[in-house]
Amino acid sequence: MSPLQNYSCSCSVFNAMNQCVRRDVLRSLLSGVVALMFCHTALALDINQANEAELDSIKGMGPALSAKVLKARSLGAFKDWSDLMQRVSGIRQNKAQQLSEQGLTVNGQTFATKP
Repeated sequence: MSPLQNYSCSCSVFNAMNQCVRRDVLRSLLSGVVALMFCHTALALDINQANEAELDSIKGMGPALSAKVLKARSLGAFKDWSDLMQRVSGIRQNKAQQLSEQGLTVNGQTFATKP
């Protein structure tokens, strides 16, 4: 079978699908595209729930800083970015911005600089 015949067979198979099946296929494709558009939210990692390996995987958060975060968190969950920056030496405004851009959150909140 030539490539042209192969192509025409696949087209005729798609054309033979009833409208309901085609709609389901297109809906699935659209759902996949939407999921990819919003995948950055799925990649968010909350500092109050992350383990050591997850913290270490964030660019800018090495083993030493991860250890400081875990030690401070053992005394209580971080309330917000301000609380985190106050309790963990080595995390200030620039570092908080960098970590937030990598997907780190505090109680689901990204870091926002004050105007």
